[in-house]
Amino acid sequence: MIKNYKYRLYPTPKQKVILNQTLTTCRYLYNSALYHRITEYKTNKHSVTYNEQANYLSSHKNEYHLQVHSQVLQSTLKRLDTSFKNFFRRVKEKKGKAGFPRFKGDNRYHSFCYPQSGFELSNSGNRITLSKIGTIRLVYSRPIKGVIKTCTIIRDVDQWYVVLCCESPDVPFIQCDRPEVGTDLGIITYASFTDGTAYDNPRHLLKSEYKLKRRQRILSKRVKGSKNRCKQKIIVARLHRKIRNQRDDSLHKRSRELVNTYGTIAFEDLAISNMVKNHKLAKHISDCAWGKLVRYTTYKSESAGVTVGLVDPRNTSQMCSNCGQIVKKTLADRVHSCSCGVVLDRDYNASINILNKWKKSTVGHTGINACGDETSTLALLGQVMS
Repeated sequence: MIKNYKYRLYPTPKQKVILNQTLTTCRYLYNSALYHRITEYKTNKHSVTYNEQANYLSSHKNEYHLQVHSQVLQSTLKRLDTSFKNFFRRVKEKKGKAGFPRFKGDNRYHSFCYPQSGFELSNSGNRITLSKIGTIRLVYSRPIKGVIKTCTIIRDVDQWYVVLCCESPDVPFIQCDRPEVGTDLGIITYASFTDGTAYDNPRHLLKSEYKLKRRQRILSKRVKGSKNRCKQKIIVARLHRKIRNQRDDSLHKRSRELVNTYGTIAFEDLAISNMVKNHKLAKHISDCAWGKLVRYTTYKSESAGVTVGLVDPRNTSQMCSNCGQIVKKTLADRVHSCSCGVVLDRDYNASINILNKWKKSTVGHTGINACGDETSTLALLGQVMS
């Protein structure tokens, strides 16, 4: 099992200079290696490989390369090689734009990696020693389980972090006996569940939008290339980071609560990249980060004996959970009312359909009927609509 541990670093002013110099050296190497691949193919029709560039680098290092650990430089070339492999894969799949590897500006290159050696975590955990950089203080917020394989240093605006990738023995999957639940994700109600509970949408971006508008308006008036513009860019980036951290914190808490409460969690397999093409809802859909919630819940479930499933979202909001009839609704219609007599909250009805689809796709299971009689229908309506 592979697991990443992220810690905040507190380098000294001198160490910050060295860290930034290391990032710059890696970025220049990345750009020069990319330029070499492009020119070599244009002139000689030869596709340069990672091994060729790594062998050339070992015998042609300049004074800046000598100030960086050798494996960090190699990982930079490997990073470029991975970008080309992904590009050719996307070309082969013919799914949208392939995205040719691009040259990296200072605002597009924020990390470097020690893939095997060159780093050492102290016994107490509050210091990490990086080759050619020094010993940096960190906040050891949680203990590491497993063997450290790689060490990645990340710059986030004006903060530094270290991500330690660790390998630990696989834990046997033992299914827990907690209940199954279907989850309907939305904007007005963030998540609705088949047991009647629901999560409100925190709308982190909307709450900070006024501050963000003011700071971005000030940024737009600053002269390009001036020191005041650079300072204002940092101010705007800090606010974006705060919103992102608020969103991630909320998603981690919710995913942990789901894993601790349920044994099987069924989500819709949403095509979010297509949904954000709706310009009226794109901002709100991106702020919800449904994909992150599914990913966080999935990786937490692996060590908790919880099953996470994805189902086809087709007609989950339109179909009646009681009789299966399709009842057309617009996004403004928040109540599901069917001719069979069932009247339910739209999102609650969809969550039942999602769980039904998951059970039907699982061998040995059949779908459930949301409400068997008129009495249960009215009882559910009172619970959900209250």
